[in-house]
Amino acid sequence: MDIYSEDHKMFRRAFIKFVENELSPHIEEWETQREIPRWVWSRMGEQGYLCPWLEEKYGGSGADFGYSVIINEELARAGVGIGIGLHSDIIAPYIHAFGTEKQKQNWLPACARGEKILAIAMTEPQAGSDLQGMKTTAIRDGEEYIINGSKTFISNGISAGLVIIAAKTGSSEAPASKGISLIVVEDGTPGFTKGKKLNKLGMHSQDTAELFFDNCRVSVSNRLGEEGKGFSYLMEKLQQERLISALGSQAMAERMLSDTLAYVKTREAFGQSIGKFQHNAFKMAEMATEVELGRVFIDNLVANHMAGQEIVAKVSMAKYWIGEMANRVAYNCLQLYGGYGYMEEYPIARHYRDVRVHTIYAGTSEIMKLIIARKLGL
Repeated sequence: MDIYSEDHKMFRRAFIKFVENELSPHIEEWETQREIPRWVWSRMGEQGYLCPWLEEKYGGSGADFGYSVIINEELARAGVGIGIGLHSDIIAPYIHAFGTEKQKQNWLPACARGEKILAIAMTEPQAGSDLQGMKTTAIRDGEEYIINGSKTFISNGISAGLVIIAAKTGSSEAPASKGISLIVVEDGTPGFTKGKKLNKLGMHSQDTAELFFDNCRVSVSNRLGEEGKGFSYLMEKLQQERLISALGSQAMAERMLSDTLAYVKTREAFGQSIGKFQHNAFKMAEMATEVELGRVFIDNLVANHMAGQEIVAKVSMAKYWIGEMANRVAYNCLQLYGGYGYMEEYPIARHYRDVRVHTIYAGTSEIMKLIIARKLGL
């Protein structure tokens, strides 16, 4: 299914050149530093690659979701593990959909320019997928909320200038569906501190942090939408979040397969290329089939999402299956590289580490299966 116009295709070619010339040469440096420098965000903003879907009055281009798809795919395919998609296509939409006009005017142009990096803080040390277990509170005191609690595994946490916090604003007995609100906390707010940069298995270029709130006072005007509606807002935006996750998994699987195919055609053992051995050829055939199935599925879902369809069940299937498939591809591809696959000089080693989290973040595979089962009436 070809879901892209000629304008989309021209944009993809231009963006690929941008990635090859300005981002890819620095990947190893960023991996070592465990974060990317701020100039990358500024440069992406200058080129219109941040939040391209925003209206021009907020600093965007008014582009359709297809352009976001291209950016996310090509960053993943190049192995540029930075939080651009998270910033542009997962978090910024919360401000755009639920913010007041004043909030949007205050925050979105800076997000589009790369001046304000976004993070969203839901996960806590004792509460991941189970939002009911959330402990962070935001108690109203006049025209302010007093926030207390901690968050962990927050992507873009160190570099974030704006953090959307999910906190309990209702009574401790209130269910998550009625007691959670979304509040924007700006970097530098008294009582808000960023903890250590977490040392992760993979995705080293994307900073991930712990966040702490100790009697942090934030104006009520920083709340997104209505009080107590945070859970429903989160549920509303999860379809696109999980689609973005599946897109990254698919693009990484395609990159690993392509690199490995080239490798097995040139690497020789026992007088022939290792791809000629039937076992290896069959492994490549199996992976190529699964990757192709993933591509057809994801393109179909992108088209449906752009058409405004509700595809929560299918997106959950894609997020689960493509994420798991990409991990199978990573395992088998690294195996085909043999000892060289274990060397850091080969990208497959980094891809192998990076793709592991794709079955965990944005909802684990197990949570996806639970959603699918419920949609089946079970």
